[in-house]
Amino acid sequence: MALTGLQIQKLLPKTNCKECGSNTCLAFAMKLAAKKADLKECPYASDEAKRILGAASEPPVRGVALGPEGKVRLGEETVLYRHEKTFVSRTAIGVNVSADGDAAANAAALAAVRDYLLVRVGEELRIDVVGVTQGAASAEAFAALAKQAWETAKRPLVLRSRDPQALAAAVAAAKEARGLIASATPDSAEALAALAKEHQWALAVTAPDLDQLAALTAKLKAAECNDLVLDFQTHTLSERFQTNSLARRLALKAEFKALGYPYLRFVEAAAPLDVLVEAETEILKYGGVCVLPSFDPAQLAALLTLRLNVFTDPQKPIQVEPKLYAVGEPKPESPVFVTTNFSLTYFIVSGEIENSGASAWLLVPECEGMSVLTAWAAGKFSGASIAKFARDIGLEKQVTGRTIVIPGYVAGISGELEEGLPGWKVLVGPQEAADIESFVKARLKG
Repeated sequence: MALTGLQIQKLLPKTNCKECGSNTCLAFAMKLAAKKADLKECPYASDEAKRILGAASEPPVRGVALGPEGKVRLGEETVLYRHEKTFVSRTAIGVNVSADGDAAANAAALAAVRDYLLVRVGEELRIDVVGVTQGAASAEAFAALAKQAWETAKRPLVLRSRDPQALAAAVAAAKEARGLIASATPDSAEALAALAKEHQWALAVTAPDLDQLAALTAKLKAAECNDLVLDFQTHTLSERFQTNSLARRLALKAEFKALGYPYLRFVEAAAPLDVLVEAETEILKYGGVCVLPSFDPAQLAALLTLRLNVFTDPQKPIQVEPKLYAVGEPKPESPVFVTTNFSLTYFIVSGEIENSGASAWLLVPECEGMSVLTAWAAGKFSGASIAKFARDIGLEKQVTGRTIVIPGYVAGISGELEEGLPGWKVLVGPQEAADIESFVKARLKG
């Protein structure tokens, strides 16, 4: 039976030391009850608490950290569906290089991985990991490529080989990468578990079916090798979809800890569309690490955008900081546009102002991350609230112009805004951001 937060608090030291990252022991206890924290985060937990709460407080999907500083997080999930709460750890997207491949092509791919950057609603999206596959190459060539991959891209590595000795050589050559060893079979599990523990790498495990895979993870956990990732042996997309879903459901609903680990997927498809479909399935159906067969910026843009949408907390809108923004190179007398601090709205409006060729100021008040109409309906985007925000930040001292443009959908607040900002001329702008260019030409430049 699951313990409540209050029951868990009774087993904690009650010092409110905040060293666990929570403000109070009760707050930490509530996180433990929700399986959003690990008891090891409490430095003063008693042996009794560890005995009673240790296993019970673990998230149903174990958290695994990759990289020297553990910045690439896998697992720690608590729900089957995003709308139930939120997904926690984004699917790590990687690009594969093979020791069988052309050296110049591998070098170019690694440099592209290092330099790749996609900016989406103000967030910088990059490639998370690099897959390194041995293929038919020698252990020496495999280790050399692993070292090159780490030194060039500085991303956690996913080393893939069927040869434990080759994996040992590659890990030794790039041990600082603190990545993932793929993949231990029932025959190689003991040797690779020792390698993973020695260098503090995570270990991917594989077996022909879920029963054998669960037996293998249970054996490794008993041997204190528990930073594991599951590498399913599936043969079709539908089988992969079903296996990912079944394992996640068993981990969350049946509390079957032997399958409560993140998943690894090397996409083997050749056709670009097939690669996209397989990778999208991993993002949508609980994938932990998804390694693409090659570097393709078009594929990456689509996949990283999809991942951003799926792993955005549905209860917490993406927001920008409420303040006065400069769009282009505005002068003190340039006009002031107004919009809300919902990130997508902000970037669309600022982008359309730039596209118009105009430079302007963009006033963004606090609207709790809501869109224009939603914020207006909730009373967060009114003439009075915009005027108050303008006064609070000293807008009249920052600009000398006295023209302010409001979204067309909230034309009704213009009178209230004029009352709140005496001396200002309030213009009602277009309803759609796409019409800002024509509005600028007709009303502001005409």
